[in-house]
Amino acid sequence: MGSETIKTGRLANGEAQKSVHKERRGLSSNGMNGKHENLGSNRAGTSSSGEDYDLMMNTGDVDGNLDGDVEPVFRKARQGDLTFQDIHDNRDFFDEDDEDDSDWEPVQKHVELIKWFCVNCTMVNLGDGVICDLCGEHKDSGILRLGCFASPSSQDAGCSEVESEMKGKNKEMHSQLSASNSLTAIGFDERMLLHSEVQMKSHPHPERSDRLRAIAASLATAGLFPGRCYPISAREITREELQMVHSLEHIQDVELTSHIFSSYFTPDTYANEHSACAARLAAGLCADLASTIFSGRVKNGFAMVRPPGHHAGVREAMGFCLHNNAAVAALAAQAAGAKKVLIVDWDVHHGNGTQEIFDQNKSVLYISLHRHEGGKFYPGTGSANEVGRNGAEGSCVNIPWSRGGVGDNDYIFAFQNLVLPIATEFAPDFTIISAGFDAARGDPLGCCDVTPAGYSRMTDMLYTLTGGKLLVILEGGYNLRSISSSATSVIKVLLGEGPGSELGNIAPSRAGLQTVLEVMKIQMNFWPSLGSSYAKLQSQWGAYCNTRKQIKKRQRTEPPIWWKWGRKRLLYHILVRRLHVKSRGKPSLHSS
Repeated sequence: MGSETIKTGRLANGEAQKSVHKERRGLSSNGMNGKHENLGSNRAGTSSSGEDYDLMMNTGDVDGNLDGDVEPVFRKARQGDLTFQDIHDNRDFFDEDDEDDSDWEPVQKHVELIKWFCVNCTMVNLGDGVICDLCGEHKDSGILRLGCFASPSSQDAGCSEVESEMKGKNKEMHSQLSASNSLTAIGFDERMLLHSEVQMKSHPHPERSDRLRAIAASLATAGLFPGRCYPISAREITREELQMVHSLEHIQDVELTSHIFSSYFTPDTYANEHSACAARLAAGLCADLASTIFSGRVKNGFAMVRPPGHHAGVREAMGFCLHNNAAVAALAAQAAGAKKVLIVDWDVHHGNGTQEIFDQNKSVLYISLHRHEGGKFYPGTGSANEVGRNGAEGSCVNIPWSRGGVGDNDYIFAFQNLVLPIATEFAPDFTIISAGFDAARGDPLGCCDVTPAGYSRMTDMLYTLTGGKLLVILEGGYNLRSISSSATSVIKVLLGEGPGSELGNIAPSRAGLQTVLEVMKIQMNFWPSLGSSYAKLQSQWGAYCNTRKQIKKRQRTEPPIWWKWGRKRLLYHILVRRLHVKSRGKPSLHSS
């Protein structure tokens, strides 16, 4: 009777035992923290007290007060032997659907994806790492304070030691310099830093103000500028000067951007309200540097300017470029008295704007070394067949690389066999380098392999061509460490330090040699001095091909390592011996 009373009470009083079950769970969890909470009263009329707490913590007492049907189920649950049938038969005991879950919310863990852009190459990095996956630069490196002298793999914390060390060396070096040493001029104005993309798209724009900051930091740390180089004050180019290069409509379009918060000439050629002024300052600096150098007031110079210019044509802005700085400088040099001007463009992209401006002008020789790949590489122009027109054939020399990864050897080989012979025959009065450093090792856009030593060597080869009257104008270059170290090496050559060790025999790649031969075959129609060199290289090309074929043949006969050292090792040696005997019996390819 007693047990029936308990059972009826459990069903009629609305889950008294269920409350017991809940309280057990609450106590077991709260008891872990040593906390005692008021559990309230159950619907059977029993209040929670110290006795109830003792009851709940003592499973034996609970078993004793439950009816006979529930007791074995509870014991099974405690012993871990409970089955699905037991749960079904006693679902009133286990059912917890009446729990108040109105305030229950799922535990939502918001996993925030960490994304940061490398200060050196602008590439996106995911995760909480501190080293760029692409270029290896530290997330907080001091490259904007020390330029290429900052450690790439450590953060900005150690920059003060490097700064103090470099300042000590620079102070000692400056004390030994006289005013006559300041013969290299630098053109720079901080207002050019205001040209920027207003709203970042998927990642920071590669043509950004940090490019100039990194170069300026490198030169300052090295004690070159300010210090050994002479500063040129900036002025904005006039409309009349620009009209010698660009159409009036183009000039007005660029000026219009000064009244617009954000605008685009092409999807990747942006402008803000400061861009027109920055472009005029860049062109004005290049014009003044050219006339100052040619007049002899300084020996040479470096235009540290942006936006770049060699893609800007007569009527349009494109490829990050607004006004063509090199073209403005060439005409300024001619206005100062230069009869013939040489422009060498080693930016990884073809300077289609510069070529368009001068492709009918015999007094300006434009030579460009760039990736082309059959027109698939931006901007798609600059094939070897583009030589100038309307009586100015030969005034344009394009050296179009057929692949990426081109390095020092191919560039210097092209200089030795194409650039210098043609330039010497042209006999210029003034030389301009459109110095894009995006063919440098590590550049995310150029993907080539030219080193600072390679750039300094090419600068030195052009240095003596016009008696040192040389202007270097910054174009592209989007890896801060590459552009700053390369620019520093070039400026050291301008200061007379020399490129370093002499180069031995330059061995180009097969693709590089093929490109040089292709260009020589076309350009020897306009530059006769190339004829003898072309015949000589052709004979070397044949020997080179034979050598490559023999190497490939040996590689094909070489077995995989697992076979060479496996169970068929004996058979391998037998085959090699037979091949060796047969090859000895055949006449040599080079025999007479």
